[in-house]
Amino acid sequence: MSKDEIISLVKKAKNNDPHAFALLYELVYEDLYKMALYTLGNTHDAEDVVSDTVLDAYKGIASLRDATAFRGWIFKILSNKCKMKIATYVKSREHMSDENVDDMAYEISSEENIEEEVLNSELIKKAFAAISYEERLIVTMVVYGGYDSKEIAKQLKINRNTVRSKYSRALAKMQDALNGRC
Repeated sequence: MSKDEIISLVKKAKNNDPHAFALLYELVYEDLYKMALYTLGNTHDAEDVVSDTVLDAYKGIASLRDATAFRGWIFKILSNKCKMKIATYVKSREHMSDENVDDMAYEISSEENIEEEVLNSELIKKAFAAISYEERLIVTMVVYGGYDSKEIAKQLKINRNTVRSKYSRALAKMQDALNGRC
């Protein structure tokens, strides 16, 4: 879909066109879900957070000032929802279990071959186990949210250069984990 078509859909959605909003949602759903899944590590929580995000976006789309900013705007809502969910994890002292990581790996695996799915599951588990929660959040925001370091820094309330450093180190740690160096 072209940029002009997306802008047109946003304008229609801002004027209470539910069909236009549904079409916009179709454009971003998969990336929203992947970001939530990578961030939270749990399929059920990821689905809940995406649902909450979409509801809030639908209710608040009239307040979106710049039609070209739809994608960033909805990902910011998702990011905030993920942060709130993580705060509940911390309060209840829940930790991501191996079972949740296995669920995440299974969900994002698109391979038809079961042997490859098992390998992908183990690789994903190994790579994400090598990085901290904050690093995991930064990686998912870059990869699925399309955020740049300035936007991430603003959302996480840290220095832009710190974001770049943590992102670079996270990728290096993940690569080392996959290469068997850690």
